[in-house]
Order: sequence, then C-alpha cells, then structure tokens
Amino acid sequence: MATITVKRPKLAWHEKWFLSTFVKGMATTLGHAIKNLKLLVSRSEKTTMEYPEQKWDSHLPEYYRGAPALVTDEHGRERCVSCQLCEFICPPKAIKIIPSEIPSDDPWAKVEKRPAVFDIDMIRCIYCGMCEEVCPEQAIYLRKDYAITGTSRAEMMHDKTKLYEIGGMRVGLVNKWNELK
Repeated sequence: MATITVKRPKLAWHEKWFLSTFVKGMATTLGHAIKNLKLLVSRSEKTTMEYPEQKWDSHLPEYYRGAPALVTDEHGRERCVSCQLCEFICPPKAIKIIPSEIPSDDPWAKVEKRPAVFDIDMIRCIYCGMCEEVCPEQAIYLRKDYAITGTSRAEMMHDKTKLYEIGGMRVGLVNKWNELK
C-alpha cells in the first residue's frame, strides 16, 4: 500500500491567529445587539418579567401544558380505571401505576379496577401532555401550574392523594360511571 502525503494549505498571518474569524464573529454579535437595542427603544413596556413579584398567570396561553394531576367527578369518585395507558405512553417513564380490584360489596363494583398506587415523578415529567391525551376517562389533566418546587426528591414524587388534592374535581360525563357502557 502506498502512503499518500497531503499538503496543508499555507495560512496567512491573520488566519493563523484567527483574527479574521474573530472580527466576523464580533460583527455578527454587534449587528444583533444593535437590532435588539432598536427594538427595546421602540417599545414602551418592559421586556423582563420580575418573577417573584409578577406572575405569568394572566399571560399564559390557553394551550399551556403545566403539571399533571388526577381529578374526581362531582360525586367525589375516582375517574381513573387503572388502564395504565398513561404509564405506557409516558416518554420519560415518570408515571407508575399499580392497579387493584374493587371489592364486590362496593357500590361502584361495576368498575373492574382502580389504582392502588399512582405516582408521578415530577422531576422526570417533561409536561408533554401525552398522558392527558391518551386517558379514556379524562382522569388526568395538565393544570396551569408552572412553579412546582421541592427541597428533596421525595417532595417531587406526587402520590395518589397529593395528585387528587391538587387536581380537584371535574364536572362532566365520565365513561367509567356511565350506565350505558
């Protein structure tokens, strides 16, 4: 096998020091800075929101996807039937459901199962909304909450009771309790 020697092109003195690329980069940066400065001068309102004092609540778009929560119906019954579709479709695998049987003496024994454990790891959740879209019983909703904080990992694990507490109640048809189904 023959060895091929490739000659590198000779660089000029300003190319060796990267002077021309530095000047081009600074020109681009300065152009963007001047354009943004003109936009700021032409506006009368502030562009920065001072977060702890000012909240985004009035500025949130209707399609905003916040943190997931479980909801009950108007009678206080669980909407979740432990179908586990939200667990299967969750991209980061933040949802964990363990289904349990409903005893036959329960007045709502028509439904086959309910969640014994329903946990959402809010650190892993990416707020994609796929769990809300796939839920056949409208049991999980993304609320308009964006300030979810905790001082430990355990505080960011939302269990079933916490999810129902923050989710509240939704009024409307629930397929689970529909007599015709």
